[in-house]
Amino acid sequence: MATTSTVDAESRRERLLDILSTDGIIRLETAAERLGVSAMTVRRDLADLEIDGQLRRVRGGAVPSLKPRSFSDRMSTGADAKRVIADKALALMPTTGAVAFDASSTAGTVLARMDSASADLTVATNSYENFQSARRLAGTALLIGGEAEERTDSFVGLLACQAAGSLHYSHFFTSAGAVDAERGTSEVTLAETQVKLAFVDAADETVLLADSSKLGQRALARALDWQRVSLMVTELDPSDSRLDPYRDYVPLR
Repeated sequence: MATTSTVDAESRRERLLDILSTDGIIRLETAAERLGVSAMTVRRDLADLEIDGQLRRVRGGAVPSLKPRSFSDRMSTGADAKRVIADKALALMPTTGAVAFDASSTAGTVLARMDSASADLTVATNSYENFQSARRLAGTALLIGGEAEERTDSFVGLLACQAAGSLHYSHFFTSAGAVDAERGTSEVTLAETQVKLAFVDAADETVLLADSSKLGQRALARALDWQRVSLMVTELDPSDSRLDPYRDYVPLR
């Protein structure tokens, strides 16, 4: 009997991680209904998964752990939300000049969903994966090099910051490790923050691409104050009540 219980628990936790990978967030009541168990059972499973470092519990459920993660790992999480955000962001894409993308998988989704780019558009990024996507477009692609951050598959450090600030961008498209109404954005490493700030300083507009699982969270390193963000794009309808804490700080799309 105990063996069956253990197997059932392992199966539930695998399914919970599948939900987290697909949706980017686990909502307690919804997950309990999908698994056919009580909310208390799901709550215990989430507690065990948090101890294992698989996720982080928040009010009403859980979100991915706030730690450095590879590009492929991040790309596989919350794919549906990323696609909605990307389609909104594509409407903002200019046809000339230069734009910058950070090393986030959300920015990568924007690039992946672009059919083409004008030959007059230059795309710069500190992500090799995002650079590869940009290369397939008609415009010029620039890889912002520097010190390789293997945990996040990005380039960081002094050389990356200097290179990021060497162009003038009409738009900088960036995601965040976490988004807080009072503090703005934050990242899982200080090095990631420094490169993003260099991009922001060189851009006319900074577009924050944030899926709803990032909202109400704080990560290790403070990054962008709201004064530095021109627009926040989420997968939510702009009228969604979950965005109410942000309305006084930043335009929403």
